[in-house]
Amino acid sequence: MKRRYLVLAVLYMALIFFLSSLPGSAAGIPPPWDKLAHALEYGGLGFLLGRGSGRPLPAAVLAVLYGLSDELHQRYVPGREASAGDLLADAVGALIGAFFARRS
Repeated sequence: MKRRYLVLAVLYMALIFFLSSLPGSAAGIPPPWDKLAHALEYGGLGFLLGRGSGRPLPAAVLAVLYGLSDELHQRYVPGREASAGDLLADAVGALIGAFFARRS
């Protein structure tokens, strides 16, 4: 286990939460590019969790569950909404990031 990656993952999760708390479409990324942004964002989280734990599948599952919690959180932020498409993009990115962490 590489603790520094897990610490970075927690900080990264806090950043995701902060950005998701901003009202409206804070990033201003139009569809379909927003899905790519989600995949990259959660790819980073999957990578950090994968490097930190050394176990890609549990890391990806944790990142996807965090993505689910983030989508639910956005339901209560003015101008935001929960989206299954965003969650799917989060999951794809998390899986790729976590398994890439194993290879690097």
